[in-house]
Amino acid sequence: MDDLINRIAYCVERGKVNLAANYPPDLKGEDGAEELTQKAIDGGLSPSDVMNLGLVAGMEKIGIKFRDNKVFVPDVLISAKAMNAGMKHIKPFFLSNQLKLKGKIVIGTVSGDLHDIGKNILGMILQGGGWEIIDLGVDRNADNFAEAVRTHKPDAVGLSALLTTTMLNMESIINEIRKIDPGIKIMVGGAPLSSGFADKIGADHYSPDPQGALEYLKSIRN
Repeated sequence: MDDLINRIAYCVERGKVNLAANYPPDLKGEDGAEELTQKAIDGGLSPSDVMNLGLVAGMEKIGIKFRDNKVFVPDVLISAKAMNAGMKHIKPFFLSNQLKLKGKIVIGTVSGDLHDIGKNILGMILQGGGWEIIDLGVDRNADNFAEAVRTHKPDAVGLSALLTTTMLNMESIINEIRKIDPGIKIMVGGAPLSSGFADKIGADHYSPDPQGALEYLKSIRN
């Protein structure tokens, strides 16, 4: 049965969604994450193990490869698709409270900025790590983030910006969020940012890649 879980992780890492999927070519005609997850559950394996050691582990591997520039955006997208194909067999256990997600994360691109690729990849990597993602979208201002924190009561917030002009809006957003929840963890990311800038605006963490954000959340969770 350990081999079955390892195969699930491998399918997620490689982006093998299901039996019908022709990608990747070397796995054509083989079961994908969808069928293998169902077989694991039907075989009596713990849903927690199937999720954490199979689906999540595979997504973490692709996240590390993306961080190290060994794979690219399309690879992350297809891996997320494979993970979600398996997760649909796990979701009933969440509804019955047999399984729980690690927590909630609110993410969004800050006001004035319409770029969403970085934010979307972050959401996929964090979801693959076992977190519930509330994605506010792009061009979100301080009130939008504050309201989301008030409504969803997340464990952390992730702010994204791709422009030097819009990254300046992060400080006012952080200040507004702190009024709602002074102790909430706030992560920032985007091409023009740095750890020094993150410290200056009062963020708790800066990461140049989504995997770093996931590892930070692991550290605060532990």
